[in-house]
Amino acid sequence: MALVLADRVKETTTTTGTGTVTLAGASTGYQSFAIIGSGNTTYYTIAGQGTNEWEVGIGTYTSSGTTLARTTVLSSSNSNNLVNFSAGTKDVFVTYPAEYSVTNNPSTTNILDQAYF
Repeated sequence: MALVLADRVKETTTTTGTGTVTLAGASTGYQSFAIIGSGNTTYYTIAGQGTNEWEVGIGTYTSSGTTLARTTVLSSSNSNNLVNFSAGTKDVFVTYPAEYSVTNNPSTTNILDQAYF
């Protein structure tokens, strides 16, 4: 099992509750989670359409049943716990969580500043 990131991965789900979500296929213009590979993990966001429910975490994709298991919650609208999603459509997409990002501090000078900026 590997951590896999991919660009433009977005699907929807109508799954409710706090468990594994069943994915409904790629949104128009996007790739499906199949690009992640069965058994691999990825960073994900689930955001309720028209609601304030959201969750960012690490999930495990399974091609059998096209599901995403919500393995670890990193942040959420439920005090950083699993969100008990209500009925309705939710967007599910691959993301790069802010707490794991590498950023450049413009107030310091280092080799990266000299090479890229």
